[in-house]
Amino acid sequence: MEYWILFGTFTALMLIGTPISFCLGIASFATITYLGRPAIVVFQQLNSGVSVFTLMAIPFFIFAGDLMMRGGIAARIIAFAGAIVGHIRGGLGQVNVLASTLFGGISGSAVAEAAAVGGIMIPQMKERGYGADYAVNVTSMAALIALLLPPSHNMIIYSISGGGRISIADLFTAGVIPGILLAISLMVTAYIVARRRGYPTEPFPGFAKAFQYFIISIPGLMLIAIIFGGVRSGIFTATESSCIAVIYALLVTIFVYRTMDFSNFVHCVTGAVRTTAMVLFIIGSAASFGWLMAYLRVAPILTDGVAQLTNDPLMVLMLINILLLLLGTFMDMGPLIIITTPIFLPMVTEFGVDPVHFGVIMILNLGIGLNTPPLGPVQFVAAAVGKISIWQAMRSVWPFYGAGLLVLGLVTYIPALSLWLPGLFRGH
Repeated sequence: MEYWILFGTFTALMLIGTPISFCLGIASFATITYLGRPAIVVFQQLNSGVSVFTLMAIPFFIFAGDLMMRGGIAARIIAFAGAIVGHIRGGLGQVNVLASTLFGGISGSAVAEAAAVGGIMIPQMKERGYGADYAVNVTSMAALIALLLPPSHNMIIYSISGGGRISIADLFTAGVIPGILLAISLMVTAYIVARRRGYPTEPFPGFAKAFQYFIISIPGLMLIAIIFGGVRSGIFTATESSCIAVIYALLVTIFVYRTMDFSNFVHCVTGAVRTTAMVLFIIGSAASFGWLMAYLRVAPILTDGVAQLTNDPLMVLMLINILLLLLGTFMDMGPLIIITTPIFLPMVTEFGVDPVHFGVIMILNLGIGLNTPPLGPVQFVAAAVGKISIWQAMRSVWPFYGAGLLVLGLVTYIPALSLWLPGLFRGH
């Protein structure tokens, strides 16, 4: 009965539009009451869920992303990307993907990337004859690259949800090749669709101008090297790197680009506080929910059930991928990571799957869910910027979904795509 109360209450509240954090908290409270345990346990687990030192990295990375977006770093990265790939067929679509790749290595947030890059690129694309649906779909799918590249907030959440035993440095490194692979697949797709629709190219500004854009964007791009190199080399932790990212972004936007005034700074602070409060409340509520699932032994029960169906690791990964894709259509990424990691991670490790490899699979899979209605926050942000309905965008998004699913399949069944680079840095 307790399983029906836990999952039934959660599902019912979600179907009537209750915010996800309240769904998780109320379902946990109802279940713990039925079990006859003190209700204070729910609040203790909520508190312990957010009282994790590593989580301090998330608000700082969110703040750094806001500073860079409002401080002009994103605009300069986009100008550099335009000089490199703008002359390819569907040039602004190519610029969009490359800019998202570069900015994603700084912001680590798909929603922030969709807002920053989309806010600049989508209006330009529409003005130059690109379909609004094409501009929105390129932006929303390219934003997912940020989830795989350091400093991905969701990689940190996955590490904590896995008991804190999974190296964040290894996760940051493992996402690099899949992130680049996703960028290439989206650029190829954008080219094919642009060619079919007859979209224009942009004039090549010349090598001198391209080099000039590169020089101007160097202060922003350096942040990628600072975050990745510092964490990977062990000079500082992920939490320390987030603080350094904020300080560096402030110095660049105030003293180098001179674009950060007091008004923008206040907007960055309030925006980061608002986003952080929302994220941490969800994480705390999901921690209570996850504790109850562990108490009720949901993971071992599911593992035994899957083992009765198949002992083939490839089939297990396929079943998990399908389930996560379905869950991602109506749940946000952060709570899903916290809820499902304690269930699926022991299961896949039992079948010999590396936790770092599985982390990349989960992040990419749930990232695709961020573009899938009825939730689809990244798709909603891009559609709002493009001033079209979500359903207008959905009608033509399928080639880009196909590219994402292709990369998901490759990452799932070729572990070396995720594990080769971390092994190289570790020296084996």
